[in-house]
Amino acid sequence: MQRCSNPDHPHCTLQVAPDAAACAHGHAQPTHTTTTAAEPLGQSFGLLQAARARRAGDASPTQAALRPHLHVSGFDPRAAGGRQAIRLALRGMPDDAPAEITLLLESALLPGGRLRQRFTRALGGAWRPLVIEFSSRGREHGQYRIDVELRTDTADGAVRPRTWVATLLLLVPRADATLGEIHQTFLATHKNVRISADDASIARVHGLAGGGSLDLDIQAKNAGIAQIQLHPDGGAGRADLALPTIAWDEDLIEIGTPAAHPGTQAARADGHPCPASGACLVYAEPDAGFPRHVRLFALDECVLGRYETTAPEADLLLMHHDADGAQRAGLTRRLSARHAVIRPAHGGFEIEDVSRYGLLLDGVWPGKHAPVPLRLGMRIEFTASIQGVMACVVTALLPHAVVLHRVDAGGAAECFVLCAPAQRPGAAVVQAARAGMHGLALPRAAALPLVFHRDGGFWHLDPVSGVETALTPATALDRLSGFAGPAHSRVRFACGPRPEDWIARGAATGAAPGTRAPRRSAAPPATTTR
Repeated sequence: MQRCSNPDHPHCTLQVAPDAAACAHGHAQPTHTTTTAAEPLGQSFGLLQAARARRAGDASPTQAALRPHLHVSGFDPRAAGGRQAIRLALRGMPDDAPAEITLLLESALLPGGRLRQRFTRALGGAWRPLVIEFSSRGREHGQYRIDVELRTDTADGAVRPRTWVATLLLLVPRADATLGEIHQTFLATHKNVRISADDASIARVHGLAGGGSLDLDIQAKNAGIAQIQLHPDGGAGRADLALPTIAWDEDLIEIGTPAAHPGTQAARADGHPCPASGACLVYAEPDAGFPRHVRLFALDECVLGRYETTAPEADLLLMHHDADGAQRAGLTRRLSARHAVIRPAHGGFEIEDVSRYGLLLDGVWPGKHAPVPLRLGMRIEFTASIQGVMACVVTALLPHAVVLHRVDAGGAAECFVLCAPAQRPGAAVVQAARAGMHGLALPRAAALPLVFHRDGGFWHLDPVSGVETALTPATALDRLSGFAGPAHSRVRFACGPRPEDWIARGAATGAAPGTRAPRRSAAPPATTTR
């Protein structure tokens, strides 16, 4: 007698005769069996691995182990003082990958919100690991996301760049949480094998020499014994055990990089001479009907929150204004560090309240974590509990961008243009722009130039000629449509949403405090005609 050996039912424990065609459950038996009853657990594990390999497209466990992934190790949520250092090891990358790969990290835990490093390949072919440092001190307990992006940029453009992405979740525990509770929270979402021995029973798992990752949850209670043999029969290999810290593998998903727009002259490898996710149009004459700063953003999710000089948690920083100008204290402290989120959705844009103090949409609180579509003319008030902190109106709602004008004492200081990344204005928007944006924008937004985001940077579109011009600090804006006239005689483009902070710090270049650091270039603007 031997155990059922049907490869599609590895958990069947019925005993069958050696010459039987099927077990009592009707599972067909193969004609030749290579395993014996002496190693039932090893047989079950092998069959389980084989079944998983067939479901994954007949890929062997060894091939599955070569998938591109990041090995994250050294994470200790209870690190002293909240100071953290995690180790990122790059594994399973294709053989044709270049010797250097750019690593981009984005998270509220990181200083400044972003971090840029490079993986380099050693002479033996392995990738040198990177150590990422951050601090969780003073953070609210819960899970924090770290967005990971790997790029294989090429300087000559001969090889198409490749991009891999992943998302890490790091736990910031309660102050009174024990290390055992933290590990149980982690294992509840990451384990794929559970070993339990109860009531004087014995559970053994061996034969784990196959490829692939394995996360174990081990429990032995009531005189039970749980035994794991990682390398049976004295086999060679390496076993990494992380008991005081947490380690896991995170798959890297390769995504396609968009091709350059037809007819676009790429001044750099990424297609734009001044890549930036945040920028600003600075008007020297704000009394001519335009605010002094037109702040531009192009993010998948734009977080609106309180202005902070160090380590802000928002992308679009807000301050209360009164008759004397911006006030960094006072009512500004009634704005949450992360007050609201605006994101593209369903061909338009939506707003979500994520704050402590709430917000009002046309005088009504929508509820926390309840996304609401934006509409033209909608009034947004910060906050719901205290009036007069800050108020905006949706003055333009386009498929590729939404424009917010302040309707409080800060109306002459700034307005906001939030663009959907890598989305060009459609034909309907171009036609509306030729007709004065009728039906898509209020008068104060209709007078603004048509700006969009593509190839990592901001562009200006002439709705009459179809000419697209890359916006850089060297661009002659007075020659572009929408910038003509006395009101635009002294307007400039800045590669950062808050250039006035640079002046306050006495630095004409570099990243503004509390903003994501853009890359700058002195290359001439790229212009293309469609």
